[in-house]
Amino acid sequence: MIYNVLDYGAAGDGAANDAAAIQAAIDDCSSAGGGRVLFPGGRVYRSGTIVLKSYVELHLETGAVLKGSSHLEDYNLFHTDLSILSGQSTAGTPTYEKCDYTGSPVLFFLYGKDCECVSITGFGTIDGNEEIFYGTVTPWHIDGSFYPRVPLLFLENIRHLSILHVTLTGSAFWTTHMIGCNDVLIDGIRILNNLRLANCDGIDPDHCKNVRIVNCHIECADDCIVFKNTASAAHYGPCENIVVANCTLTSTSAAIKFGTESESLFRNILIENCNISRTNRGISLQLRDCGSIENVTFSNLNIETRLFSKDHWWGKAEPIAITALKRNSDTTVGHIKNIRFQNINCDGENGILIYGDPKMNIKDIRFNGITVHLRQKTDRQKGTIDLRPCEENGLSRDSLHGLYIRNAEQITFHDFTLEMAPEMAELAETPVSIADCGTVTVNGELYERN
Repeated sequence: MIYNVLDYGAAGDGAANDAAAIQAAIDDCSSAGGGRVLFPGGRVYRSGTIVLKSYVELHLETGAVLKGSSHLEDYNLFHTDLSILSGQSTAGTPTYEKCDYTGSPVLFFLYGKDCECVSITGFGTIDGNEEIFYGTVTPWHIDGSFYPRVPLLFLENIRHLSILHVTLTGSAFWTTHMIGCNDVLIDGIRILNNLRLANCDGIDPDHCKNVRIVNCHIECADDCIVFKNTASAAHYGPCENIVVANCTLTSTSAAIKFGTESESLFRNILIENCNISRTNRGISLQLRDCGSIENVTFSNLNIETRLFSKDHWWGKAEPIAITALKRNSDTTVGHIKNIRFQNINCDGENGILIYGDPKMNIKDIRFNGITVHLRQKTDRQKGTIDLRPCEENGLSRDSLHGLYIRNAEQITFHDFTLEMAPEMAELAETPVSIADCGTVTVNGELYERN
């Protein structure tokens, strides 16, 4: 059964608020047992919050654009006191500097909770209208006018979720935030966000399980695909049984990241056959809370990195960064173990970083068939160690390294190649720097604790 939003009174003229018409079509579709809510092509449908429901396929034809409203009150699904967003009140608001966001936004665009069999399909576009959320603008960074801003898709406790082929763009915050979802397929979508706007992550599986993210193209700031375990959703359990394959990724932070929100276990995750380009950090395992990361495999990847800006974005062009540190003095940090990297080509302005807690909470990490080629791509300062966010100052100056390891054990590199262009070799006093570690082996050479 097809429910055409134009039949429900949607104007599709890019000016009128079509939220009531769209919601009526969704409600009728779900009440009748399911079907397709159709957005005919060649029109722009303006809307505030839309609530998704069970057994509904939201289908955007080619040329159809669902665009966010320019008025904050249109996103206020739960009638929140908006003084918290206007700066009149800051009590209880999180900050992104320490990344203490719990995963619960205030305002919503597309919202779904406690549903099953929900689909978003078609070759149309969903546009978050990012410009209305701009704060301070610089050539390399745009601060949002408040935090947290409006996620494009907020989907909680949905069983059997599919997002296919659509283009998602102009998101002012996390583009696709999925909390506690089970059996998720994201296939063939494009996420095209502003590379300067902070916190507009691409896909955020948060306490999710049985997820497939395949054949996608993602450009965004911060992270393209980021696995999270936020504090407010801990009752959903681990983030587990996930496959990411055949994607192309560009980011001003990390292309693929774990954390920093890490209150539960991440396990049984496979990332393969992806191309990462023009990215500030390729892969980042960024453990900062009491959860752990286990049984993860990365294989058949090309990673190209470059320094994007001085200090705005976490990461200093590392192709792979593995860190497990306390977020603050009150934090208990978990462990990272049984991680595998195989057949990975790295080309960029920094080497591999591994940095754990003095308790040796990073262990059993194996690299096989890894090439790191360092060459200059920008004129920005090289050699900074970036551990943000963490209890202490997370930035420190050092020489350039192709491999830098601290506070880790049972680390093995087999068939590891480090190549440095002449201009980079001049900056590398110690190309391989390993200290304060248990057993580390690089191409058969054993490094042990001093």
